[in-house]
Amino acid sequence: MEDLDEVLLTHEALDVNSAFIKATLPSTGATSLFVGTTRDNFEGKKVVKLEYEAYEPMAVKELKRLCEEIRGKWEVSKIVIHHRLGEVEITQPSVVIAVSAPHRRESLEAVNFGIERLKEKVPIWKKEKYEEGGEVWKENKECCWRSKGK
Repeated sequence: MEDLDEVLLTHEALDVNSAFIKATLPSTGATSLFVGTTRDNFEGKKVVKLEYEAYEPMAVKELKRLCEEIRGKWEVSKIVIHHRLGEVEITQPSVVIAVSAPHRRESLEAVNFGIERLKEKVPIWKKEKYEEGGEVWKENKECCWRSKGK
């Protein structure tokens, strides 16, 4: 039987169309995508690029657990989650989540849940690098291990 979940951490550029093609099956009526891209600003600062690091064995385990959680909540067909590591230039994809299902509601809800839960649970860290110099590791406000004093 074909594996219906695909998770990938990579230093290579993400291919959004490839994720869409991998997620879409002949039996599905909807494939929903989330593509997170690098923006050029944050709180008035000019961002020139992002850099991602992960505790890879645990991140892959958590991404697979996320797929299981999605399957427990919605009737979905295939789940594809790809996340970049290393430096990501402005406008380039950092994360792609593709979820197919027989109907649009399930795929839309599942893809939204997927990105929110990924940011909350998966040990992937982001550093912003600024045009005026300097860099800052960013903490997701959704993150379950977030410093509570901020």
